[in-house]
Amino acid sequence: MEEQVFGGGASKPGQRHVLEAMRRGFLSRCPQCGRGRLFRAFLKISDRCPDCGEELHHHRADDLPAYLVIVIVGHIVVGAFLGVDAATNWSYWFHLAIWAPATLLFSLLLIGPVKGAVVGLQWALRMHGFGGERDILETHPEL
Repeated sequence: MEEQVFGGGASKPGQRHVLEAMRRGFLSRCPQCGRGRLFRAFLKISDRCPDCGEELHHHRADDLPAYLVIVIVGHIVVGAFLGVDAATNWSYWFHLAIWAPATLLFSLLLIGPVKGAVVGLQWALRMHGFGGERDILETHPEL
């Protein structure tokens, strides 16, 4: 099995750098070349990179980006709420007016970059057909 590289330069041809691929995906760029657009719409991944031609339709991001965004935004908003609540004497309605829109805004801002990072991770680890082999879900759809 080929060793995965988590940083630094490539020492073998064909190695994929996990952190670099995730960074490129987070920035909505192709995990392979870093130039082509990863998304064709708000959360729709392009079938292939317009720059290098890398096929991207293999991804299976599914619900992982949403779970990650819930964890990230939950920690930020709950921590901020508790800190502000301890330091101020604001009513709960005022807190609701601040933190509900902040939660929605943070979630909408993070869902695309997090999904891009998940696709970059899958590409770097050669998951779901990104390694050239057929995905098990393609060969056994009953699973």
